[in-house]
Amino acid sequence: MVTKIATATDVINVFIADPLSEDGIQPLRQETDLNLNVIIDTGLTPEELISKIADVDVLLVRSQTKVTREIIQAAKNLKLIGRAGVGVDNIDLNAATEHGIIVVNAPDGNTNSAAEHTIAMMTSLARHIPQAYNTLKNGKWDRKSYVGVELKNKILGVVGFGRIGAEVAYRAKGQRMEVMAYDPFLTEERAKELGVTKATVEEICQAADFITVHTPLLPETRNLINKEKFDMMKTGVRIINCARGGIINEDDLYEAIAEGKVAGAALDVFVEEPATDHKLLTLPEVIATPHLGASTIEAQESVAVDVSNDIIKFYKTGTVTNPVNMPSIPKELLAQVEPFFELAEKLGAFLSQITEEAIKEVNVSYAGEVANYDVRPLTSNALKGILKKNHGENVNDVNARYLSERIGVKINEHKTTTAKGFTNLITVEVKTENEVHTVAGTLLNGLGARIVKVENYVVDVIPTGKLLYIKNTDKPGAIGRVATKLADKDINIATMQVGRAQVGGTAVMMLTIDNEVTEEDLAYVSQLENIDEVKAITL
Repeated sequence: MVTKIATATDVINVFIADPLSEDGIQPLRQETDLNLNVIIDTGLTPEELISKIADVDVLLVRSQTKVTREIIQAAKNLKLIGRAGVGVDNIDLNAATEHGIIVVNAPDGNTNSAAEHTIAMMTSLARHIPQAYNTLKNGKWDRKSYVGVELKNKILGVVGFGRIGAEVAYRAKGQRMEVMAYDPFLTEERAKELGVTKATVEEICQAADFITVHTPLLPETRNLINKEKFDMMKTGVRIINCARGGIINEDDLYEAIAEGKVAGAALDVFVEEPATDHKLLTLPEVIATPHLGASTIEAQESVAVDVSNDIIKFYKTGTVTNPVNMPSIPKELLAQVEPFFELAEKLGAFLSQITEEAIKEVNVSYAGEVANYDVRPLTSNALKGILKKNHGENVNDVNARYLSERIGVKINEHKTTTAKGFTNLITVEVKTENEVHTVAGTLLNGLGARIVKVENYVVDVIPTGKLLYIKNTDKPGAIGRVATKLADKDINIATMQVGRAQVGGTAVMMLTIDNEVTEEDLAYVSQLENIDEVKAITL
C-alpha cells in the first residue's frame, strides 16, 4: 500500500455514469485537499462510454452501467471503479484485477432498505396485495379470490446470511416467524446469538414455508435454487428474491409455479433487466418490482456517500474501506498492519535485484504477531516488490498476485505465531531453476523496519535508499579493501553490516551508500580478491 497517491495539484477525473443522489456525492464536491473533477454523464451506450473514458481516473456506477472488459481496456488512466451499492456482477472483476484497478462497493449503505423491501414483498406475497389492488382498481370487489396466509409461526428460510440476510431475519422474528439460515460463514454461536437455526440449503428447502435468497451472484450461487431444490420443497412454498437475478433458475421457477409446487414468488430482480416481457410476469402467482431493493432516498444517499468517501480515502492514503477484488482489512486493524505493507514490498524488491534468473516460486513466511492478521495483502505487496523490476508501474497491490500466477510463479504462504528473537518476522524466499534466495525483515518497536537476515546471514539494515550487496570469502582485510575501492570511485559509505556463518567461510556485506553506482563501479569492486558478487540495490 502507498501512503499518498495524489497531490492537491493532480487533477482527478471522477466520471459518474449512473444517476446518483446529489447529496451522496457532496463529499466529492466539498473535498478541498484533492483536485477532483466530477463529471456526470448518465444513460450512455457502451460505445459512448468508451469514447469518453480514456482520461477518467475513477468510474462511479450503480447497476445500470455494465463495466465490461472493453470499457476497462479503453480507460487507460482508470485506477478505481466505485459501485454505489452491493452487487458487482455488472463489473468485469477479472478485467479490473488484471489491469490493477481497485473495485469498491458500499455493502452497508442499502442494507436496511433491501431488508425492508424483502419483508414488504414477502407480506404482499402472503396476502395477495398487488393482485387484490389490481382487481379493485378495475372495479371488482373480490374478497374470496385473495385469501392469504399469516406469517406468524411460519418457517422462513434465509439463504445467505450476511448483512441483509441477518436484517431480514431480525424483522421476520418480529413477525413471530421461525427462521432457518444458511451461510458458509455462519457459526452455531452466531446463529444462537441471533435466534435462528443454522441449516443447509437442502434442509431449508425441505422445511421452509417461505424462502428468501440473499447471496451474492457467484459461479457457485448461480442457479443455486433449481429444479432439484424445488423438488425438495413443500407444496405451497413461497419464494422471494430481492438479491440478484440468477440465484434462482427462472425457467425452473416458472415450471414449479405452473405445476402448483410453488404457491407464489415475489421478485425484485431478474437475470436480464429490464424484464418487462418476462414469462414469469404472465403468471398470476408472481408479484414483481423493477429492482427497487435499494431505491429509497436514504439508501441512495448512503451508498453514494460511502463510495465517495472511499474514493477520497484512496487518493489520500492509498487504502480503501470496502475493496471487492482485493483482501479487506478491518479499520480497527489497519493502523497495526499498514507498516508491514512497505516492509513486505521492500523485501520483495530486494530479492528481485539479487536474483538473476526467472523466478518460479515465491514462499512468504509470517512469524509472531503479524501471523495473526490476514496476510494476503502483505503477500501481494511482496509480489509487487518482486515484479516491479520488470513490470514497473503496471503492477500494484490489486494485480500483483494475478500477474505472478499468469507468468507461472507458484505462491505459498506460511504462518506461525512463534518468531524466535523477534516480535514479528516476515521471510520471503524466491526459487529459480538454479537459485534460491532468502531475505527476512521485521519492525522494531520505535525504530521502524529492518532487514535482519540475508540468505543465512544475520544483518541489521534499514531497508531504504541505495545499498551495495557484496558476497565474499571471509578473509582478513576484506572490509578495508572494499572501502578503499569505493573511496577510489568517490562513493561514500553511510553504514556497513557484515554477516557470516563461520570463520573463513562465505560472508555478506550490506552497505548503505550516498552515491549512485555505475556498472563500471561494480566491476571495479568485483576485481578484488575473494569477492564473489557485487550488486547495487535501490529500495
